[in-house]
Amino acid sequence: MNAAMIEQVEAFPDTTITLSNGKKIVVQESMESVQQLTTAFYRRIGLIGLSAKEGDE
Repeated sequence: MNAAMIEQVEAFPDTTITLSNGKKIVVQESMESVQQLTTAFYRRIGLIGLSAKEGDE
């Protein structure tokens, strides 16, 4: 999944990702895990500086 397409992540209690095109995807990962994976992706491609502290978005 392209992390840049993620518009919203919610827990209903299942984790549901809403994409920018309006599609919704239910995933097994927790909301926190999706957030961590997305942040790691943004760091890898340089959209978030490597000096940012954990928890900073």
